[in-house]
Amino acid sequence: MTVHPFRIDIRQSVLEDLKERLWRTRWSGNAQATDWDRGTNPRYLEELCTYWRDRFDWQKQQDYLNTFAHYRADIDGIGIHFIHERSKAANAVPLLLVHGWPDSFARFLKIIPMLTDPQAHGGDAADSFDVIVPSLPGYGFSDKPRKPELTFEFGRLLHGLMIDVLGYRRFAVQGGDWGGMVAEHLARSYGSSVIGIQMTDVPYHHMFQKPSDPSAAEQKYLQKMEDFEQKKGAYALIQGTRPLSLAQGLNDSPSGLAAWLVEKFQGWSDCDGDVEKRFTKDELLTHVMIYWVTETIGSSFCPYYDMANAGALRWISETIKKWVGSSDVPAGFALFPKDLVTPPREWAARFFNVQRWSEMPRGGHFAAAEEPQLLAEEIRATFRPLRPGYLSPQ
Repeated sequence: MTVHPFRIDIRQSVLEDLKERLWRTRWSGNAQATDWDRGTNPRYLEELCTYWRDRFDWQKQQDYLNTFAHYRADIDGIGIHFIHERSKAANAVPLLLVHGWPDSFARFLKIIPMLTDPQAHGGDAADSFDVIVPSLPGYGFSDKPRKPELTFEFGRLLHGLMIDVLGYRRFAVQGGDWGGMVAEHLARSYGSSVIGIQMTDVPYHHMFQKPSDPSAAEQKYLQKMEDFEQKKGAYALIQGTRPLSLAQGLNDSPSGLAAWLVEKFQGWSDCDGDVEKRFTKDELLTHVMIYWVTETIGSSFCPYYDMANAGALRWISETIKKWVGSSDVPAGFALFPKDLVTPPREWAARFFNVQRWSEMPRGGHFAAAEEPQLLAEEIRATFRPLRPGYLSPQ
């Protein structure tokens, strides 16, 4: 397995082509709409795309991204991009941060220095981490999947990154959305390597494991999930059933890509309907740009398609892995109130060894970007009692 430094450097021709496409945008004719009830507010989208075309400074954002230590590693023939920021503190715990959709490794940029150097951000140096932030295959600057069902191997690939490439013996994991699924798979299949996991949700696929004896709180949660699917879950159905049809339009149209992504940042964050209460235009467009310049919006749909179309043999294999895997890995949860739907503790306890449960006062789906200080404090608290286990022999 090879690893080498990586620097983000987008060709000028790509940026010029983007500006030309923004100039040629053909608007849908719905500029009279003033809300987000039917999707992205057309007035806001036009305002955002005009800013993108005339004022957004990609070079400035690229320079900021490159202040972090980027690398690429070849793991079983798949190129994995990752940030690796080391703490200066002795005995820092390796911490793998795994993003979800519709964002990228950029979800964690604000929180990385809080974790590598907690003392500089109101914390204790004893809570320091070496932080590793990969781009999942099909996202950002990692390779696109070249075979079906690679989603089920994300955990194996990232275990290889941590153990075989970076040489860590044991490590901690944090994630939400697809990142939560990866955290679960790592704890299940590589329990001897994982000292603990910290998550912001219970992975969605557990919805299909409805118990025969749900509590009142679980029944309420499951009903809310079904309501979300019916009213706001069409994106997942499209991405899981007809991803190629959608991807072509989004890959070709910058305004279309922005509309598809920004709607989720507005609807899934704790912003009271005003997305710029949580994200500046520069932050939103940096997320969109990562998809645009890498042409990965289509490949980012692969986990949805893989989960929706996996065959019976795959699910039997996953069930066996769950049976034989470790159920002892400690799990902490931080639930942010404006995330898609927040579960009760008893639901999480059906699938995880829940050692810490925190219901946060504010924040949404993009916790690391919305409330980095709150999440950083929660991550420190979750892994603080587990640090002796990192140092102990296995």
